[in-house]
Amino acid sequence: MIVCGAAMAQAASATTSPAVQAAPADFRARLPQDEVIYFLLPDRFENGNRGNDTGGIPGGKLQNGFDPTDEGFYHGGDLTGLTRRLDYIQGLGATAVWVAPVFKNKPVQGEPGREFSGAHGYWITDFTSVDPHFGTNEEFAALVQAAHARGMKVYMDIIANHTADVIRYRECPKNDCAYRSRADYPYSRQGGVEGAAINDGFDGSNFDRLTSPNYAYTPYLPAGEETVKVPTWLNDPIYYHNRGDTTFTGESSTEGDFAGLDDLFTENPRVVQGMIEIYGDWIDRYGVDGFRIDTARHVNPEFWQAFVPAMLERAKAKGIPNFHIFGEVYDHDPAMLARFTQVDRYPAVLDFAFQSTATDVANGVKGTDALARLFMADALYAGGEQGAMQLPTFLGNHDMGRIGGFIAKAHPEASDEELLARDALAHALMMFSRGAPVLYYGDEQGFAGEGGYGAARADMFTSQVADYARHKRIGGDHAPFDTSAPLYQRIAEMARIRAADPALRRGRQIVRFAGDKPGLFAVSRVIDGEPGETLILYNTSTEALTANVEVAAASQKWNSLRGTCPTTASAPGTIRVSVPPLDYMICVSEGQE
Repeated sequence: MIVCGAAMAQAASATTSPAVQAAPADFRARLPQDEVIYFLLPDRFENGNRGNDTGGIPGGKLQNGFDPTDEGFYHGGDLTGLTRRLDYIQGLGATAVWVAPVFKNKPVQGEPGREFSGAHGYWITDFTSVDPHFGTNEEFAALVQAAHARGMKVYMDIIANHTADVIRYRECPKNDCAYRSRADYPYSRQGGVEGAAINDGFDGSNFDRLTSPNYAYTPYLPAGEETVKVPTWLNDPIYYHNRGDTTFTGESSTEGDFAGLDDLFTENPRVVQGMIEIYGDWIDRYGVDGFRIDTARHVNPEFWQAFVPAMLERAKAKGIPNFHIFGEVYDHDPAMLARFTQVDRYPAVLDFAFQSTATDVANGVKGTDALARLFMADALYAGGEQGAMQLPTFLGNHDMGRIGGFIAKAHPEASDEELLARDALAHALMMFSRGAPVLYYGDEQGFAGEGGYGAARADMFTSQVADYARHKRIGGDHAPFDTSAPLYQRIAEMARIRAADPALRRGRQIVRFAGDKPGLFAVSRVIDGEPGETLILYNTSTEALTANVEVAAASQKWNSLRGTCPTTASAPGTIRVSVPPLDYMICVSEGQE
């Protein structure tokens, strides 16, 4: 809670220079909620080595996946380029880098005329090696070492739900197999309830007794791809569900193929142990600091109940006490998100509920009480409000789109100044609320995109994709990696303010005011056992406002961390504040001696 004068002065001058933020002597001591996370796709960030653009694979785009003019193919970004840009990322105030999957992918998949590349990294064939389009295992080690030398953490994006689409089924040559349920196609019969008996000795739960994968379909490995997966056990169809494409409902959500991707049989003990071995080895070899886990909701809870503790134990043995694990549960209902911390026992999940609510509040679509209601649901998470502290909060991502695009779409007639103000306000809502804020690469340069899959993945370097060139930029167009861009400057200011005051990272959150219309939202951050509080005041309306705000009765003297705060309380328990339109201010009470 203590905020010294020097720290406050540093925060107040943050807009003038994006200097590198100092790190603690032991960066491992930082808690998950201490971090500001920067999420990026290596292929779209920086091309440091043009020699690996095709991954060393001969042929054209349909063989090696490289076409920098096509948003669905590799563009050339790599780990060498990312390592060279760590100064830029740290200058923004980020303390951790979350890197989209770097594992070797199937370079191109899809049916003829509908091919796409694995540039995003989620179509893994070799779980032990870096994709050659991105570099080498040694270059990944160099990235981690360079980040750690700066006091920055590295989070890996991992997948246990599926592999690349390799397995085919004899019954559907067009690779469009519909999901076949357990009731209609039990494990004990081949091709349906009237089929021949198979998997003798299987009692419905001892999945290690399965010997035949032919219960729903007849899976096979196409010629030339029989041994494409690493480790080798991943090439055996018995370790996959083989029930056809998911409908994202019922049992198919955890047992169906996600867009044709081979769905791992995560109930099988061999798969559980295999995934523990694979990802534990990445911790052992490289000392990474956390995992973001893709498609977490599409895996049975028992898998995570074994996998997550094993990863935390592996990290502690490596000297990483605060290993950050968070799952992707694409759902905007906090009750559904909380379920995965209570049942699947995730330490944290990506806060999709915050994303949608903060976007609506910053856009003036909802009153500020929507945020108050959201934070009341923190009690649902394992550990309650304390557990919610380590939820990664975000405003947009590579699947749904960018906050700049959401704002531009909601306000098509708004001035550039208003769009910039709303974008900055949305980031402030994220940076100073409970949780670990996630910055999506390019947002700090004003990238807006047009939402959806490809349009949210523009190149940070000069792009050859025609559509990317016409996308709107919030705050104006700038050269790649321009640290003078308005949003870069404003986010860097927020990061410095957050770093200057422990209460903004670890303090319990108390909603002081919220209304059913756009306007004032006020919260205090308090570290229990320490006197004083940090008060954050947001104005989501387009008019300036003045209001009395309740505070602790002991908070009599105040200093400004951002904006013009009153120096004294109006009365015990109340201060009067004036907040400019679409802006925020931060006030810190004295009495910390």
